[in-house]
Amino acid sequence: MKDRERREVKGGLLEILPPVDFACVYGSSLLSSTSSSADKSTMIDYIVGVSDPIGWHSQCFQFQKNLKMNRHHYASWMVHFGGADLITKVADKIGVGVHFNPFVTFNDSMYKYGVVRMQDLIQDVLNWDRLYLSGRLQKPVHLLIDNLDIENVNSVNLRAATSAALLLLPSKFTEVKKIVQGQFHLFQMMYKPILEDYAMKDLLRFHYDGCQANMTQDCSLSAAQTLVGHLAPTVRRQMGSKLGKAETMTESGRVIQRAVINSREEIVRCMQTVVRRIVMVSSARQAVSGILAVGGVNAARYLGRKMSKAWKSWT
Repeated sequence: MKDRERREVKGGLLEILPPVDFACVYGSSLLSSTSSSADKSTMIDYIVGVSDPIGWHSQCFQFQKNLKMNRHHYASWMVHFGGADLITKVADKIGVGVHFNPFVTFNDSMYKYGVVRMQDLIQDVLNWDRLYLSGRLQKPVHLLIDNLDIENVNSVNLRAATSAALLLLPSKFTEVKKIVQGQFHLFQMMYKPILEDYAMKDLLRFHYDGCQANMTQDCSLSAAQTLVGHLAPTVRRQMGSKLGKAETMTESGRVIQRAVINSREEIVRCMQTVVRRIVMVSSARQAVSGILAVGGVNAARYLGRKMSKAWKSWT
Protein backbone atom coordinates (compact mmCIF):
# COMPACT_ATOMS: atom_id res chain seq x y z
CA MET A 1 0.00 0.00 0.00
CA LYS A 2 1.47 3.35 -1.07
CA ASP A 3 2.04 6.14 1.51
CA ARG A 4 -0.71 8.34 0.09
CA GLU A 5 -3.26 5.53 0.15
CA ARG A 6 -2.25 4.57 3.69
CA ARG A 7 -2.81 8.17 4.82
CA GLU A 8 -6.31 8.24 3.29
CA VAL A 9 -7.24 4.94 4.95
CA LYS A 10 -6.22 6.48 8.26
CA GLY A 11 -8.52 9.41 7.62
CA GLY A 12 -6.68 12.19 5.81
CA LEU A 13 -9.12 15.09 5.64
CA LEU A 14 -11.28 13.64 8.42
CA GLU A 15 -8.65 14.79 10.90
CA ILE A 16 -9.84 18.40 10.51
CA LEU A 17 -13.60 17.81 10.11
CA PRO A 18 -16.28 17.40 12.80
CA PRO A 19 -17.41 13.79 13.48
CA VAL A 20 -19.37 12.04 10.70
CA ASP A 21 -21.41 8.83 10.42
CA PHE A 22 -20.11 7.84 6.99
CA ALA A 23 -17.04 8.65 4.93
CA CYS A 24 -15.51 7.25 1.78
CA VAL A 25 -12.91 8.17 -0.80
CA TYR A 26 -14.07 7.70 -4.39
CA GLY A 27 -13.29 8.49 -8.00
CA SER A 28 -10.02 8.86 -9.90
CA SER A 29 -8.15 9.64 -6.68
CA LEU A 30 -8.40 5.94 -5.81
CA LEU A 31 -6.48 5.05 -8.94
CA SER A 32 -3.91 7.83 -8.52
CA SER A 33 -3.37 6.95 -4.84
CA THR A 34 -2.09 3.49 -5.81
CA SER A 35 0.13 4.87 -8.58
CA SER A 36 3.80 5.50 -7.95
CA SER A 37 3.47 8.69 -10.01
CA ALA A 38 0.47 10.11 -8.14
CA ASP A 39 -0.08 13.79 -8.99
CA LYS A 40 -0.34 15.91 -5.87
CA SER A 41 -2.56 18.38 -7.76
CA THR A 42 -5.23 15.71 -8.19
CA MET A 43 -8.16 16.34 -5.88
CA ILE A 44 -8.95 13.51 -3.49
CA ASP A 45 -12.72 13.07 -3.46
CA TYR A 46 -14.62 12.40 -0.24
CA ILE A 47 -18.28 11.84 0.56
CA VAL A 48 -19.21 12.33 4.22
CA GLY A 49 -22.62 11.50 5.67
CA VAL A 50 -24.08 13.28 8.70
CA SER A 51 -27.41 13.01 10.51
CA ASP A 52 -28.12 16.77 10.44
CA PRO A 53 -26.32 18.86 7.78
CA ILE A 54 -27.46 22.21 9.21
CA GLY A 55 -26.16 21.25 12.64
CA TRP A 56 -22.92 19.88 11.19
CA HIS A 57 -22.20 23.01 9.15
CA SER A 58 -23.51 25.50 11.70
CA GLN A 59 -21.17 27.93 13.40
CA CYS A 60 -21.39 27.08 17.09
CA PHE A 61 -19.02 27.69 19.97
CA GLN A 62 -20.21 24.89 22.25
CA PHE A 63 -19.60 22.00 19.86
CA GLN A 64 -17.39 21.12 16.90
CA LYS A 65 -19.09 22.61 13.81
CA ASN A 66 -17.50 22.90 10.40
CA LEU A 67 -18.21 26.60 9.82
CA LYS A 68 -16.37 27.34 13.06
CA MET A 69 -13.48 24.97 12.36
CA ASN A 70 -13.12 25.39 8.59
CA ARG A 71 -14.81 28.61 7.54
CA HIS A 72 -12.34 29.00 4.66
CA HIS A 73 -13.67 25.80 3.03
CA TYR A 74 -16.91 27.58 2.07
CA ALA A 75 -17.81 30.24 -0.49
CA SER A 76 -17.69 33.58 1.36
CA TRP A 77 -21.07 34.72 0.03
CA MET A 78 -22.79 31.65 1.50
CA VAL A 79 -21.18 32.22 4.89
CA HIS A 80 -22.12 35.93 5.00
CA PHE A 81 -25.66 35.75 3.63
CA GLY A 82 -27.11 32.64 5.22
CA GLY A 83 -24.57 30.33 6.79
CA ALA A 84 -25.59 26.75 7.45
CA ASP A 85 -29.25 27.32 6.53
CA LEU A 86 -28.39 28.71 3.09
CA ILE A 87 -25.73 26.06 2.46
CA THR A 88 -28.21 23.29 3.18
CA LYS A 89 -31.09 24.90 1.27
CA VAL A 90 -28.99 25.28 -1.89
CA ALA A 91 -27.95 21.62 -1.62
CA ASP A 92 -31.51 20.38 -1.00
CA LYS A 93 -33.65 22.69 -3.14
CA ILE A 94 -31.34 23.33 -6.10
CA GLY A 95 -28.97 20.38 -5.96
CA VAL A 96 -29.56 16.74 -5.03
CA GLY A 97 -28.90 17.04 -1.31
CA VAL A 98 -25.08 17.18 -1.44
CA HIS A 99 -22.98 20.26 -0.63
CA PHE A 100 -19.43 20.13 -2.05
CA ASN A 101 -16.39 22.03 -0.75
CA PRO A 102 -13.63 21.70 -3.39
CA PHE A 103 -10.00 22.91 -3.47
CA VAL A 104 -9.39 22.26 0.23
CA THR A 105 -5.68 21.89 0.98
CA PHE A 106 -4.36 19.83 3.89
CA ASN A 107 -1.04 18.04 4.40
CA ASP A 108 0.22 18.88 0.89
CA SER A 109 -2.87 17.35 -0.73
CA MET A 110 -5.96 18.87 -2.34
CA TYR A 111 -9.42 17.63 -1.41
CA LYS A 112 -13.05 17.94 -2.42
CA TYR A 113 -15.65 16.72 0.04
CA GLY A 114 -19.40 16.41 -0.29
CA VAL A 115 -21.69 16.52 2.74
CA VAL A 116 -24.97 14.59 2.59
CA ARG A 117 -27.78 13.81 5.02
CA MET A 118 -27.59 10.12 5.97
CA GLN A 119 -31.31 9.61 5.30
CA ASP A 120 -30.90 11.02 1.78
CA LEU A 121 -27.88 8.81 1.13
CA ILE A 122 -29.75 5.66 2.21
CA GLN A 123 -32.84 6.56 0.16
CA ASP A 124 -30.78 7.14 -2.98
CA VAL A 125 -28.88 3.87 -2.51
CA LEU A 126 -32.10 1.89 -2.03
CA ASN A 127 -34.44 3.68 -4.45
CA TRP A 128 -32.37 5.62 -7.04
CA ASP A 129 -34.51 8.72 -6.39
CA ARG A 130 -31.64 10.84 -7.70
CA LEU A 131 -29.15 8.21 -8.89
CA TYR A 132 -26.29 10.48 -7.87
CA LEU A 133 -24.47 9.12 -4.85
CA SER A 134 -25.91 5.67 -5.56
CA GLY A 135 -24.13 5.85 -8.92
CA ARG A 136 -20.84 6.63 -7.22
CA LEU A 137 -21.29 3.69 -4.84
CA GLN A 138 -21.70 1.36 -7.83
CA LYS A 139 -17.96 1.82 -8.33
CA PRO A 140 -15.05 0.98 -6.00
CA VAL A 141 -14.65 3.26 -2.98
CA HIS A 142 -12.47 3.26 0.14
CA LEU A 143 -14.78 3.14 3.15
CA LEU A 144 -13.28 5.06 6.07
CA ILE A 145 -16.28 5.33 8.43
CA ASP A 146 -19.50 3.32 8.16
CA ASN A 147 -21.47 3.61 11.39
CA LEU A 148 -24.81 2.66 9.77
CA ASP A 149 -23.50 -0.26 7.66
CA ILE A 150 -24.00 1.45 4.30
CA GLU A 151 -21.72 -1.19 2.77
CA ASN A 152 -24.39 -3.81 3.46
CA VAL A 153 -27.26 -1.52 2.35
CA ASN A 154 -25.35 -0.88 -0.88
CA SER A 155 -25.73 -4.54 -1.90
CA VAL A 156 -29.28 -3.61 -3.01
CA ASN A 157 -27.82 -0.86 -5.18
CA LEU A 158 -25.24 -3.22 -6.72
CA ARG A 159 -27.90 -5.82 -7.52
CA ALA A 160 -30.04 -3.18 -9.22
CA ALA A 161 -27.03 -1.99 -11.22
CA THR A 162 -26.19 -5.57 -12.24
CA SER A 163 -29.77 -6.21 -13.36
CA ALA A 164 -29.84 -3.01 -15.42
CA ALA A 165 -26.51 -3.91 -17.04
CA LEU A 166 -27.67 -7.44 -17.94
CA LEU A 167 -30.82 -6.07 -19.57
CA LEU A 168 -28.62 -3.90 -21.78
CA LEU A 169 -26.16 -6.67 -22.69
CA PRO A 170 -26.60 -9.26 -25.49
CA SER A 171 -27.13 -12.96 -24.86
CA LYS A 172 -23.35 -13.61 -25.04
CA PHE A 173 -20.65 -11.32 -23.71
CA THR A 174 -17.24 -11.31 -22.02
CA GLU A 175 -15.63 -9.42 -19.15
CA VAL A 176 -14.76 -5.97 -20.44
CA LYS A 177 -11.54 -4.86 -18.78
CA LYS A 178 -10.94 -1.72 -20.84
CA ILE A 179 -14.00 0.03 -19.42
CA VAL A 180 -12.75 -0.30 -15.85
CA GLN A 181 -9.00 -0.15 -16.51
CA GLY A 182 -6.93 0.09 -13.35
CA GLN A 183 -9.75 -1.04 -11.06
CA PHE A 184 -10.90 -4.26 -12.71
CA HIS A 185 -10.10 -6.50 -9.74
CA LEU A 186 -12.04 -4.15 -7.43
CA PHE A 187 -15.11 -4.36 -9.68
CA GLN A 188 -14.78 -8.14 -9.68
CA MET A 189 -14.80 -8.22 -5.87
CA MET A 190 -17.90 -6.00 -5.74
CA TYR A 191 -20.04 -7.82 -8.28
CA LYS A 192 -18.84 -11.43 -8.17
CA PRO A 193 -21.31 -12.56 -5.42
CA ILE A 194 -24.28 -11.16 -7.37
CA LEU A 195 -23.18 -12.73 -10.66
CA GLU A 196 -22.67 -16.08 -8.92
CA ASP A 197 -26.14 -15.82 -7.39
CA TYR A 198 -27.65 -15.14 -10.83
CA ALA A 199 -25.73 -18.14 -12.18
CA MET A 200 -27.26 -20.34 -9.47
CA LYS A 201 -30.70 -19.12 -10.61
CA ASP A 202 -29.82 -20.01 -14.24
CA LEU A 203 -29.97 -16.40 -15.34
CA LEU A 204 -26.28 -16.58 -16.26
CA ARG A 205 -23.80 -19.22 -17.38
CA PHE A 206 -20.01 -18.91 -17.22
CA HIS A 207 -17.64 -20.42 -19.79
CA TYR A 208 -13.92 -19.97 -19.24
CA ASP A 209 -11.42 -19.62 -22.08
CA GLY A 210 -8.10 -19.49 -20.32
CA CYS A 211 -8.25 -16.50 -17.97
CA GLN A 212 -11.20 -14.89 -19.77
CA ALA A 213 -14.77 -15.54 -18.66
CA ASN A 214 -17.34 -15.77 -21.43
CA MET A 215 -20.90 -15.36 -20.22
CA THR A 216 -24.26 -16.37 -21.62
CA GLN A 217 -27.49 -15.03 -20.20
CA ASP A 218 -31.09 -16.15 -20.43
CA CYS A 219 -32.83 -13.59 -22.64
CA SER A 220 -36.33 -15.00 -22.23
CA LEU A 221 -39.22 -12.79 -21.17
CA SER A 222 -39.43 -14.51 -17.78
CA ALA A 223 -35.71 -13.83 -17.14
CA ALA A 224 -36.22 -10.20 -18.11
CA GLN A 225 -39.13 -9.97 -15.67
CA THR A 226 -36.87 -11.32 -12.92
CA LEU A 227 -34.21 -8.70 -13.68
CA VAL A 228 -36.80 -5.91 -13.74
CA GLY A 229 -37.91 -7.08 -10.30
CA HIS A 230 -34.43 -6.27 -8.99
CA LEU A 231 -34.32 -2.75 -10.43
CA ALA A 232 -34.60 0.16 -8.02
CA PRO A 233 -38.19 1.00 -6.90
CA THR A 234 -38.13 4.49 -8.48
CA VAL A 235 -37.16 3.00 -11.86
CA ARG A 236 -39.77 0.24 -11.62
CA ARG A 237 -42.46 2.72 -10.64
CA GLN A 238 -41.74 5.03 -13.56
CA MET A 239 -41.53 2.09 -15.95
CA GLY A 240 -44.94 0.95 -14.69
CA SER A 241 -46.37 4.39 -15.42
CA LYS A 242 -45.15 4.16 -19.00
CA LEU A 243 -45.88 0.49 -19.72
CA GLY A 244 -48.97 -0.01 -17.56
CA LYS A 245 -49.32 -2.14 -14.43
CA ALA A 246 -50.76 -5.55 -13.63
CA GLU A 247 -51.27 -7.31 -10.30
CA THR A 248 -49.31 -10.50 -9.67
CA MET A 249 -48.93 -12.80 -6.67
CA THR A 250 -45.52 -13.55 -5.19
CA GLU A 251 -44.42 -16.95 -3.87
CA SER A 252 -45.34 -15.79 -0.36
CA GLY A 253 -48.89 -15.01 -1.49
CA ARG A 254 -48.50 -11.24 -1.46
CA VAL A 255 -50.21 -9.33 -4.27
CA ILE A 256 -47.98 -6.70 -5.90
CA GLN A 257 -48.16 -4.47 -8.96
CA ARG A 258 -45.63 -4.94 -11.74
CA ALA A 259 -45.05 -3.24 -15.07
CA VAL A 260 -46.75 -4.92 -18.02
CA ILE A 261 -43.95 -6.51 -20.05
CA ASN A 262 -44.55 -7.52 -23.66
CA SER A 263 -40.99 -7.89 -24.90
CA ARG A 264 -37.41 -7.58 -23.69
CA GLU A 265 -36.74 -4.85 -26.25
CA GLU A 266 -39.61 -2.79 -24.90
CA ILE A 267 -38.27 -3.17 -21.35
CA VAL A 268 -34.79 -2.03 -22.35
CA ARG A 269 -36.04 1.05 -24.20
CA CYS A 270 -38.28 2.05 -21.30
CA MET A 271 -35.58 1.49 -18.68
CA GLN A 272 -33.05 3.52 -20.67
CA THR A 273 -35.52 6.41 -20.99
CA VAL A 274 -36.30 6.40 -17.27
CA VAL A 275 -32.69 6.11 -16.08
CA ARG A 276 -31.39 8.72 -18.52
CA ARG A 277 -33.96 11.23 -17.36
CA ILE A 278 -33.17 10.66 -13.66
CA VAL A 279 -29.44 11.09 -14.35
CA MET A 280 -29.93 14.12 -16.61
CA VAL A 281 -32.09 16.00 -14.11
CA SER A 282 -29.83 15.17 -11.15
CA SER A 283 -26.64 16.10 -13.04
CA ALA A 284 -28.10 19.45 -14.13
CA ARG A 285 -29.34 20.30 -10.64
CA GLN A 286 -26.05 19.35 -9.01
CA ALA A 287 -24.03 21.31 -11.59
CA VAL A 288 -25.93 24.50 -10.77
CA SER A 289 -25.72 23.82 -7.04
CA GLY A 290 -22.00 23.12 -7.31
CA ILE A 291 -21.25 26.40 -9.08
CA LEU A 292 -23.23 28.34 -6.46
CA ALA A 293 -21.52 26.49 -3.63
CA VAL A 294 -17.95 27.27 -4.68
CA GLY A 295 -18.55 30.89 -5.79
CA GLY A 296 -16.20 33.47 -7.35
CA VAL A 297 -12.84 32.39 -8.73
CA ASN A 298 -13.28 28.85 -7.46
CA ALA A 299 -16.42 28.53 -9.59
CA ALA A 300 -14.30 29.05 -12.71
CA ARG A 301 -11.73 26.52 -11.48
CA TYR A 302 -14.49 24.05 -10.62
CA LEU A 303 -16.18 24.45 -14.02
CA GLY A 304 -12.82 24.18 -15.79
CA ARG A 305 -12.04 20.88 -14.08
CA LYS A 306 -15.49 19.51 -14.90
CA MET A 307 -15.06 20.46 -18.58
CA SER A 308 -11.56 18.96 -18.67
CA LYS A 309 -12.81 15.72 -17.15
CA ALA A 310 -15.69 15.55 -19.64
CA TRP A 311 -13.31 16.22 -22.55
CA LYS A 312 -10.98 13.40 -21.46
CA SER A 313 -13.94 10.99 -21.24
CA TRP A 314 -14.97 11.87 -24.81
CA THR A 315 -11.50 11.52 -26.38
